Amino acid sequence: MLDLEIRNLEAAVEQIWEVARGFGLDPYPTNFEIVPATVMYEVGSYALPGRYSHWTFGKAYHRMKTMYDFGLSKIYEVVINTNPAYGFLLETNSPIQNKMVIAHVLGHVDFFKNNTYFSKTNRRMVESVSTHAQRMIEYEFKYGRKTVERFLDAVLAIEEHIDPYFFIKRDISKAEEKRRQLQTPNDGPYDDLWLLDTIEREKRELSRDNKRTENEKAPKERLPEKDLLFYIMKNSPTLKDWQRDAIAMVHEEMEYFVPQMQTKIMNEGWASIWHARIMRELDLSDNEHIEFANLHSGVVSPHKGQLNPYYLGYKIYEDIERRWNEPSTNEKERFGRPGSEGREKIFEVREMENDVSFLRNYLTEDLCEELDLFVYQLVEEEEWTITEKRWERVRDQLVSNMTNFGFPYLEVQDGDYNGNRELYLKHRYEGTELDLRYGRKALEHVHTLWGRAIHLETVIDEESTVLHFDGESHVED
Repeated sequence: MLDLEIRNLEAAVEQIWEVARGFGLDPYPTNFEIVPATVMYEVGSYALPGRYSHWTFGKAYHRMKTMYDFGLSKIYEVVINTNPAYGFLLETNSPIQNKMVIAHVLGHVDFFKNNTYFSKTNRRMVESVSTHAQRMIEYEFKYGRKTVERFLDAVLAIEEHIDPYFFIKRDISKAEEKRRQLQTPNDGPYDDLWLLDTIEREKRELSRDNKRTENEKAPKERLPEKDLLFYIMKNSPTLKDWQRDAIAMVHEEMEYFVPQMQTKIMNEGWASIWHARIMRELDLSDNEHIEFANLHSGVVSPHKGQLNPYYLGYKIYEDIERRWNEPSTNEKERFGRPGSEGREKIFEVREMENDVSFLRNYLTEDLCEELDLFVYQLVEEEEWTITEKRWERVRDQLVSNMTNFGFPYLEVQDGDYNGNRELYLKHRYEGTELDLRYGRKALEHVHTLWGRAIHLETVIDEESTVLHFDGESHVED
């Protein structure tokens, strides 16, 4: 870009920042970088700059870059949830495109900072993933790149199966440890008796543990456990120290991404509604207004055959603001809404909700009709057919699809099944059957991590079924 263009863009950043703050947005300080398409798509495919190497990231990069090269799709921006935040602008963007992207990014950063589901986010994750990448390189040098890559294949196959509220367990564990410390007698007349009791208890536990070899110790965690990745990391009877460390790194990075997975519709809707309002406050020429209108309509327009999260979130926020600004007589009487509270309400929603509660609480019958939402499915493997248009069922189906990020809900039921440290998992069936081809492959990956036979209880054709994999063959009963 020319120096003059850069100076104009810097001035636009200052102006957009002031307008955003005037609207009540409260983002972290945000640094913007103008980058070529190769850098943009590298950051987009790895999700964070400086992340460890794996073939799946390279595959994503080549797919996105090829789509860009052939003019089929384009990433206008990438934003990193850190403090300070980082926004990447594509160097081929027009000035208006970059201004809209800057406004959009500030909406995202405000959401990252203020939504409660991001409250435990590691705001220095870029530094953390760089450290992870260095450790991965050391493991590749020591154990071989193919060995580390094959192991990561297994870990990444189940990386989504973590507990979204893992941080709560961690905080509870810290609180329990603090409570035990506070309850431990200190400087009392019977300290020696308390100490003897502790020593004897530890001796008994050590004696029980020594009756088993190191690889045969049964896990002591409370079950069932939803966090499959963490459970395997702690309790697998066959993992080496470097492998447990690799899983811990993947788990930490997934904790960072979980809030983004929980709030995709809200986050994109929030950024979209504010980029629209900020851009309207700028002094744009007629041609710039037309270009912006075309860009905005492309972002918040319905997509045939699938939901556009930008569009859905945008429309729900607008509807919330309208209903709280101008409540109906029924809403005034039933909910005590005085009116003119729309702005405060959408900021409250931005702070407190995730996608599931957002849709459950604010997707109304009128909105379903306006957006023409319906449920459809493949009937007799021949054609897609609309099967449901009742708004409550449509809403419930959307919520169901987003529960657990759309992945099967699995729990560890037993880490010492058959008394042989075999792993028994259970699929919490809620009407959607597992894809058996993927399910069997996933069992093979879990077996790689656990090292003993794996069992998965699920429902197939409305009958309880258990899938077994012993490292060589698959069996169902």
